[in-house]
Amino acid sequence: MPERSELANFIFGRLTWDSIPLHEPILIATFAVVALGGIALLGLLTYYRVWGYLWREWFTSIDHKKIGIMYVILGIVMLLRGFADAIMMRIQQAVAFGDNLGYLPPHHYDQIFTAHGVIMIFFVAMPLITGLMNFVVPLQIGARDVAFPFLNNFSFWMTTGGAILVMMSLFVGEFARTGWLAYPPLSGILHSPDVGVDYYIWALQVAGVGTLLSGINLLVTIVKMRAPGMTLMRMPIFTWTALCSNVLIVAAFPVLTAALALLSLDRYVGTNFFTADQGGSAMLYVNLIWIWGHPEVYILVLPVFGVFSEVTATYSRKRLFGYASMVYATVVITVLSYLVWLHHFFTMGSGASVNSFFGITTMIISIPTGAKIFNWLFTMYHGKIRYEPPMLWTVGFMVTFVIGGMTGVLLAVPPADFSLHNSLFLIAHFHNVIIGGVLFGLMAAISYWFPKAFGYRLVNSWGKASFWFWLVGFYFAFMPLYWLGLLGVTRRMNHFDDPSLQIWFQIAAFGAFLIALGIACFIIQLVVSFRRRDQLRDVTGDPWDGRTLEWSTSSPPPQYNFAFTPVVHDTDAWWQMKQLGYRRPLDGFIPIHMPKNTAAGIVLAGLSTLMGFALIWHIWWLVIASFASIVIAAIIHTFNYKRDYYIPTDDVVRTEALRTQQLMTGHG
Repeated sequence: MPERSELANFIFGRLTWDSIPLHEPILIATFAVVALGGIALLGLLTYYRVWGYLWREWFTSIDHKKIGIMYVILGIVMLLRGFADAIMMRIQQAVAFGDNLGYLPPHHYDQIFTAHGVIMIFFVAMPLITGLMNFVVPLQIGARDVAFPFLNNFSFWMTTGGAILVMMSLFVGEFARTGWLAYPPLSGILHSPDVGVDYYIWALQVAGVGTLLSGINLLVTIVKMRAPGMTLMRMPIFTWTALCSNVLIVAAFPVLTAALALLSLDRYVGTNFFTADQGGSAMLYVNLIWIWGHPEVYILVLPVFGVFSEVTATYSRKRLFGYASMVYATVVITVLSYLVWLHHFFTMGSGASVNSFFGITTMIISIPTGAKIFNWLFTMYHGKIRYEPPMLWTVGFMVTFVIGGMTGVLLAVPPADFSLHNSLFLIAHFHNVIIGGVLFGLMAAISYWFPKAFGYRLVNSWGKASFWFWLVGFYFAFMPLYWLGLLGVTRRMNHFDDPSLQIWFQIAAFGAFLIALGIACFIIQLVVSFRRRDQLRDVTGDPWDGRTLEWSTSSPPPQYNFAFTPVVHDTDAWWQMKQLGYRRPLDGFIPIHMPKNTAAGIVLAGLSTLMGFALIWHIWWLVIASFASIVIAAIIHTFNYKRDYYIPTDDVVRTEALRTQQLMTGHG
């Protein structure tokens, strides 16, 4: 191929026609399917003329409820991509034995392997958790919105920008082949001179800004915007877990940003922070990434602990057992999560004393987690339990998470970890706690709060089918990996020589197929429920459901959440108000000022994503132009920010107050 001119190099940087993987039939087929699906979706949106509505009411919205829903939609879309990667890996491992090399070339398998981990943690679990906190927390604490509404919109679109960069790597260039944490020297410029690691760095940097700003926003909201009378020990337990999770976000994500910044300097400028040349150390990166990485596990799991607390109390028709102990356990987990990161690399030569300290702290952190399990069980004890989908997910979590916790304690013993660390046993443990904990909790939360978000219930039958496919599929998919790990089968492999192992990988692939059916049932549940929404409008259900403040507004809530700020006297504030016969006034309305929507967030995030793409491909003129545009757009937004407000009329507020009275009497 002839060399390009200097002008072409200046304009396009490293981007060439060879960057489009036309020689990869799997990628071409995937691109064709995605392109056709995208064209069909765009055609439908254009045909029904909803672009204007989406732009006005959703894309530019600063309403925390709509932003929370968009986060959840982003997480579900990325779940489909991340799970597609998982299916491809499972099929490859099920067939690649002996002379059969499978259908995925090694370099392609390594990209899928890395992308699966990155997508599932950063672009599935994190958006779903953030969306859940965005939607629920202001409603639970009696706030009309988050502390910084515009920042909320900007945070969402930055997270979306990072997801777009990851998806672009599938069709333009390639993704990293390093594993989802991109350890040096694999991620160094010598071992990975292509753009894969650069896609990894800038996708996470763009999305990380959104996550950090969202954490600050929610932290300030919880600390400063609680309803009168809501002291810390009167907050709903979900709000407590959200508070601790966002404390961890604010403390941990700057470390990830710094680690990726140093890695990018090694790759772009030739520094040696993480290489052996001139005094660098790869172990510095490993320490930094896990100082972020282990708190990240609890950033994900703490909010779902709050979900299980809400669900268990509601569907057992009892107050949560041991509220204070749950709060203290949450705080202890938050603190200890910063003292256990080194158990992720016991095998890297830190020494017996260091390994012993981190092994002991890892075992200690299981104590407050176990206390939570017992509190949920005691809440259920003598309760009038209803096994609807949220409760099924909760019970399934308890069984599955306990197994994952026990294997985690085993891995906390350094001698055992030396044998098991690089095996499939560790993979089974990690998925045991992330799927059995985080994903099960998120599914419980979606089914639990869906009526509050949309005003109608989900069809239970499809929800139960989804749960059982997920639960059974999980055990088929990951229990064999525990056994394979005990046999010494190493992780990160795409081909095996011992044919006696194949049956276990085939069982795991069958489990992944069952999980796919669970995901399909969930999507069908959404579609069927939407089509039957008029029949499912009665969302009052059991009157005891109305415990925390989010139930004291209409479903879906109005833009301003609360026409009259509630006063809190108990942890189960709304339930107590109903018992006391509390009545909202129907006059005496004070005008509510709610800021209007803005396009600045999507513009700034779009420019940031463009700059990330330019940095990946070394298009330096575009880097400068996009950075200058970001600065100019930020200045324009700052100085031309018009304080336009949405002010609901007296009739709107009176309607909301009447709706509240109906909810209190069970006739809403």
